[in-house]
Amino acid sequence: MAFTLPMVPAQAGCTDYPGKGVDWSNCRKRNVVLSGNDFSGANLEKADFLGSDLRQTNLSKANMTKARLTRANISNSVLEGVNLNRAEATRMVMKDSKAAGANFEKAEMFRSILSGTDLSGANLNKSEFSRADLSGTNLEGAMMNLANLARVRFSGANLAGADMAESWTYRTDFTGTDLSGVKNLEQRQLDLACGDDTTVLPESLKKADKWPCEDDDADD
Repeated sequence: MAFTLPMVPAQAGCTDYPGKGVDWSNCRKRNVVLSGNDFSGANLEKADFLGSDLRQTNLSKANMTKARLTRANISNSVLEGVNLNRAEATRMVMKDSKAAGANFEKAEMFRSILSGTDLSGANLNKSEFSRADLSGTNLEGAMMNLANLARVRFSGANLAGADMAESWTYRTDFTGTDLSGVKNLEQRQLDLACGDDTTVLPESLKKADKWPCEDDDADD
């Protein structure tokens, strides 16, 4: 009589080599050099990459839900369609990367640097981006509803068609930024923000009386 073994869920292969579709969920990969690898389609849910070097990696369509990326460097990488929902990425560096269509919903990106990155069509809803550097980013069509954008730097960013409904813009830096195509931007948000004569506004809105904002080094 033949016996059939019960099916059990596959376990994450934390000792497996980096590669497409690798399952490193819940794995600890702190302060390691992983640059140049292909993690496309990988399961990296809840993986801990604190302080790790992930430059020039392919993370397209990887599942990084609740991953820890604090102080990690993912610059010059491909993250198109990556899922970073609720990721912890304080002080992460992700310069000059391709992250079109990425999901950053409810991610913690406090003081992160994403300058020069393509975030077109990305979901940044309810995310924590306070004090982040988004200068020179492509945010065309991105969703930033209910996001914390306090003190974020947007200078030179492409915000055409971006949706900022109910986002928090306390001292958000819109210096040299074209806001004319931003959706759901309200006067009360601009009154909290910072800009100057080079900031382009929608016709229905006006610059705040206090622009340009005074330096506030005490709170940096």
